[in-house]
Amino acid sequence: MSTWRRLDDCWCLWPSRPSAVVDFIGGSYLAATPQISYRRLLEGLASRNLAVHAWSYVPGLDHQLQARQAWDSLRQCRRQLLNRLGTRLDPSLRLGHSLGCKLHLLAPDGGRSSKAMVALSFNNFTADQSIPLLGAVETRLGLKTEFSPSPQETLRLIERHYHQPTNLVVRFKDDELDQSSSLLTALRSRPHDASETLQLAGDHLTPASAGLRRQLLGDWAEGQQRLQQVEQLQQLIASWAQMGTTASG
Repeated sequence: MSTWRRLDDCWCLWPSRPSAVVDFIGGSYLAATPQISYRRLLEGLASRNLAVHAWSYVPGLDHQLQARQAWDSLRQCRRQLLNRLGTRLDPSLRLGHSLGCKLHLLAPDGGRSSKAMVALSFNNFTADQSIPLLGAVETRLGLKTEFSPSPQETLRLIERHYHQPTNLVVRFKDDELDQSSSLLTALRSRPHDASETLQLAGDHLTPASAGLRRQLLGDWAEGQQRLQQVEQLQQLIASWAQMGTTASG
């Protein structure tokens, strides 16, 4: 089993001869420690011979800036991996959860250098919906603070500047925070769009909470149903990461 390594702002899992690469950005504050918060999901992908690059960050108000930072960091990881392997690999699969989907969608290359994107539980809330107490502070100070770009502008940017046609938008049945419908509308308004959608059992924390439960309480706290949901998710993502893969060598 490959072991986690830290490369600047990314945590990486590198099998000895990976068949494909997954660039992952997690959601909100879970993404500060993706090697813990998403441990079972990401290690499951690595066990399927996928190299995993997971960007570590704390959310700010400037999502456009953070999208560029993530893109730069993930590119650096890929360069180091290719130098280590001494061979080429197909373009990466971009995988996002919640806010991480938005950051992938705002990448400065518009998705051009990726194979496809898998968006889990896309979330595009306003700042006062996402940050506790922000609304009360705004009212008290007479200020208005919003993410850059705003939720409405984010969808416009996706329509105009996101060029990857191949996307899988995954929503979970019991996810009350999911806003995948607005993302699908934006994606499908583009010419030559080939986006697909899929609903799975689970909730907003299905991709993440298994790792948290395992880290804090051990395997017994995850529950068989949760394990099966994550296993299904691993297999789904792996199949998208390896579609059209050219064997390295």
